Amino acid sequence: MGVDEMQNHAVEQEGTTATGEEVLDGVVLFGKYALLKVLGYGAFGKVYQAKNLETGQSVAIKVVSKNKVVKKGLAAQIEREIAIMHQLRHPHIIELFEVLATKTKIYFVMEFANGGELFHKVKKGRFSEDLSRRYFQQLLSAVKYCHSIGVYHRDLKLDNLLIDENMKLKVTDFGLGAVKDQTRPDGLLHTVCGTPAYVAPEILAKKGYDGAKVDVWSCGVILFVLTAGYLPFNDQNIAVMYRKICRGQFRLPRWTSPDLRRFISRMLDTNPESRITVDEILRDPWFLKGYREVQCSKLRHWTEPEENERRKSLNAFDLISFSSCLDMSGLFGEPEVSDSVERIVSEETPERIMEKVVEMATAERVRVKRNTNGCGGARLEGQDGNLVIILGIYRLTDELVMVEIHKRETKDGGSAQFWKHKLRPQLLQFVYKPEAIISGDSK
Repeated sequence: MGVDEMQNHAVEQEGTTATGEEVLDGVVLFGKYALLKVLGYGAFGKVYQAKNLETGQSVAIKVVSKNKVVKKGLAAQIEREIAIMHQLRHPHIIELFEVLATKTKIYFVMEFANGGELFHKVKKGRFSEDLSRRYFQQLLSAVKYCHSIGVYHRDLKLDNLLIDENMKLKVTDFGLGAVKDQTRPDGLLHTVCGTPAYVAPEILAKKGYDGAKVDVWSCGVILFVLTAGYLPFNDQNIAVMYRKICRGQFRLPRWTSPDLRRFISRMLDTNPESRITVDEILRDPWFLKGYREVQCSKLRHWTEPEENERRKSLNAFDLISFSSCLDMSGLFGEPEVSDSVERIVSEETPERIMEKVVEMATAERVRVKRNTNGCGGARLEGQDGNLVIILGIYRLTDELVMVEIHKRETKDGGSAQFWKHKLRPQLLQFVYKPEAIISGDSK
């Protein structure tokens, strides 16, 4: 039964959660998440509040339409957002718990911040200088962390700042995020992106920019709005607004303190070379008032492990990336998947799987060459060169392993036939079958 079929079945069976809450249209995704209400609308779909039926935890689920993403040519952006959010663990950044998918949709299951967008709170009236400082300190803590691991948000704005039940700020939406690897030989980023009222002048100049410096500019715009109650650069004519941004034409309200005026002016410096840096902000007297460094033991740094180490211990996101349903290396490509590579997930030990492969290969008079590079697996070769199959066995979690099968093409199709009629039936007995899976048959 595919995911959509399972979800339709859930619709028939479920109308409320175990705690009696009403489920939106009775929809339960993947037998695990009950949709409660719509939180908002994005470019590619809706964002829902949902409840994890196993833990009772409230989550936010962003639904992305693959079709819309492909039509707009933004597949790489979605892949990058997943990769970036997977790495981020900070008290003031929304956490991505997991990514699920069907053939037509991708589901981002994220931390739920029930206070809504900071934008809606500012709309009710500007904040005091002390309250503005408190939220700005939390924002900068998140930005500093991102920059320290080579991640640049590039779309910081009030709409992307959420508030949780403890009135703590949470940064979200890394859809325009970039990493250091995206810089060109000149050390700069060149993609023109961002929200018009928050975009830095060097992005508009289209000559390359430093991701850290444009984030600081956007932080300056945010702090201005928190304390003033309106945008520093605003005009119905976007060309006029861009001229104001490039010239740095803004006026702080009379009620702002001299220290705050100086501080904001340094962030909204049109010259990125003289603009205040994150390190300088952390030493500024206005910023430091009441500031406490965030302590977090869950930070995970942006590192790319050695290939052998990565292969020996993959995580749940790697499982998704290997799935034919959600392949991060070709997520939005043609639906046909090459027959040369297949993968299965199992709860069996690598040793037991390899034992079965050797037993079967020996009976079929197929040579087995075990890997000696520390990565589980083997190479199977036919006596007359009519087949070559390479197996890799990688640990996903403490309980799960993945078997990756590469079938080298031969003139008589021996590899494919051997896999289909001999090896595959033996390995199918080890396939992991959870109650709800991401199925390649789902719609």
